[in-house]
Amino acid sequence: MHSTRVTISEEWSKGAFVVKHTDEDIHTANERRLKELIGDIAGKLHTGRSRNDQVVTDLKLFMRNSLSVISNHLLQLIRTLVERAAVEIDVILPGYTHLQKAQPIRWSQFLLSHAVALTRDSERLGDVKRRMNVLPLGRYKVHFVCSPWVSLCSVKCLRQIFASLSHRELDFASISLNSMDAISERDFVVEFLSFATLLMIHLSKMAEDLILYSTSEFGFVTLSDTYCTGSSLMPQKKNPDSLELIRGKAGRVFGRLAAILMVLKGLPSTYNKDLQEDKEAVFDVVDTLNAVLQVATGVISTLQINKENMERALSPEILSSDLALYLVHKGMPFRQAHIDTGKAVHLAESKGIPINSLSLDDLKSISPLFGSDVSQVFNFFNSVEQYTAMGGTAKSSVSAQIDHLREQLKRLKEQA
Repeated sequence: MHSTRVTISEEWSKGAFVVKHTDEDIHTANERRLKELIGDIAGKLHTGRSRNDQVVTDLKLFMRNSLSVISNHLLQLIRTLVERAAVEIDVILPGYTHLQKAQPIRWSQFLLSHAVALTRDSERLGDVKRRMNVLPLGRYKVHFVCSPWVSLCSVKCLRQIFASLSHRELDFASISLNSMDAISERDFVVEFLSFATLLMIHLSKMAEDLILYSTSEFGFVTLSDTYCTGSSLMPQKKNPDSLELIRGKAGRVFGRLAAILMVLKGLPSTYNKDLQEDKEAVFDVVDTLNAVLQVATGVISTLQINKENMERALSPEILSSDLALYLVHKGMPFRQAHIDTGKAVHLAESKGIPINSLSLDDLKSISPLFGSDVSQVFNFFNSVEQYTAMGGTAKSSVSAQIDHLREQLKRLKEQA
């Protein structure tokens, strides 16, 4: 039997398997071919199972292999972000909230913010794989001779055979508990598409950041020509098409999730033909993720940072929070420190000068707590170095994040 199975498998892999017009589907085609090779006993192949549980088993096998490939691509992207963060840890640029300059941060902190989000996606993918790894075969409640080597086999015995098969041959962790649920549940499809949607949202966010940073208005990064195209009309333009396509694909993947949820919403129990919609959704999203993750890794690994432009964008006003912290360290409650710093910002604006150009007398007119040491506040390196708490942007904190993510990548790799 084993050599026959290999023969049919090889025929499919080599494109030599002949599908006949009388074959209703792939399962009847395989059974017909098996009968040609070994005779009528091939009819026992269908014992205790239907095409429906065979289909869902096939889909799980396909997804299990596909999810492992996706996992490897995702881990490679995370690894690329982490290692780039380690190399460029001393680069400082403005951080933004509401697309307004906020505080100085390390470029590495920016890269790691995306890596951390992607590690959550990797963990979610692992959860999907674990919950999916249940064999639905052998659901029929029948009593008959079920194999050439077991006579008068009961359904209990048949299920035991499938349970053994699930471990030995198909590498499933367990067998389904309820036959009605086994044939109709597509939780694993929804979970996969949910994971994929959130992953694409994270990638879309990263793409949008890099698109903005690559514009002439920012000029923080230069994307490789490999991942850009020129304009058909304006020769000076370099369009970040790869990132825009990643951003656009997020909508496509979410659409697949919405579609399958709507299919499942209206179904009664057990199998209904509507469920064939799951394959198209899964195949499309698997292809999309494989392409997008590899492109994203290529973009990250090949882009160039423009350190000088980042430094030029570091204006004194983004140290206003540091000025408030200066007052806090002098004993002022933060709420009042925030108010007084706002007064300093307003005074500098009214004078038409940067905030670091205010005289000590100007500052003392706002609060007597300002002293000559206030000049130390207006230093971008000192600013980032004060945030040493876990998750902060000080070098020691960023280095700790890198070490943590490297260890996490090892664990995730083992689970992939």
